[in-house]
Amino acid sequence: MKKIKNILVALDLSAIDEKLITYASFIAEKLQAENVYFVHNIKKYEISELFEEHLKDVNLDEVIGDELNEKVKTHFSASANWEVLISEDPYSESLLKYIVDKYSINLAVVGNKKHEKGTGVVSSKLLRLLRCDLLAVPASAHEKIEVIWAGTDFSQDSRKVFSRTKELQEGGDVLLKVVHVYSVPVQFSPYVSPESMGPKVEKHVKEKFDKFLKKLNYSENIEPLIFMGRESGAAQKILANLRNSPVDLLMVADKGGNTFSPFAVGTMTEELFNANLNVPLWVVK
Repeated sequence: MKKIKNILVALDLSAIDEKLITYASFIAEKLQAENVYFVHNIKKYEISELFEEHLKDVNLDEVIGDELNEKVKTHFSASANWEVLISEDPYSESLLKYIVDKYSINLAVVGNKKHEKGTGVVSSKLLRLLRCDLLAVPASAHEKIEVIWAGTDFSQDSRKVFSRTKELQEGGDVLLKVVHVYSVPVQFSPYVSPESMGPKVEKHVKEKFDKFLKKLNYSENIEPLIFMGRESGAAQKILANLRNSPVDLLMVADKGGNTFSPFAVGTMTEELFNANLNVPLWVVK
């Protein structure tokens, strides 16, 4: 898996921009990234006719560019090279895809604004469009990584997450908790009670978990974390436990063992991406 060298940060002139810049600075320095591109898309078609007359003599590209350059100078302290890119495109998603491909972006940083007014700068379409990792950062995020949760379903696809967690653990005291959600089969419930099956299934999952961790040959600090998801899906179970746990970053693969198309996104990943998370979510492609 390629190391994170080039980072894209999507800005939209909202209050979360400052957080995205400072968090991008933190990540860029931690991963020793080389280049960071701050991107803003001006949607001129959204400008009301009421303001067209006032803005006809204003060079929006220049004004917004100056504002964002000043903001980045103030809040970006990493040693990586950085550049502000201003564009005009009807669709922010297509613009970001173009920049990801043109500049060989390895990680795209976007704002998670589900808990705020407005829809945010982008939609979950990016999960399918972009060929790079995606990091959704909420306004409540802190510039520290001491505890990482990494979701797995023991599939080959989910193993790629651990290349990224290892990068983040290098040179620091970072605890990785590997999260797996299992469920007790219900198709046999008329004949065997879930209560009696539970311990057997849990034992089987733990044995499978141990084999999975041994195959990873993981040298960094790691701890298994198992949840039973009898009454809810995997995403909801993770979210419920995440709220009461000291976690700085949640990492998942874009798809799991039940996804057949190489271009598809797993259900759990999409649910997490669309959720109101209070910690950053890193989706590994």
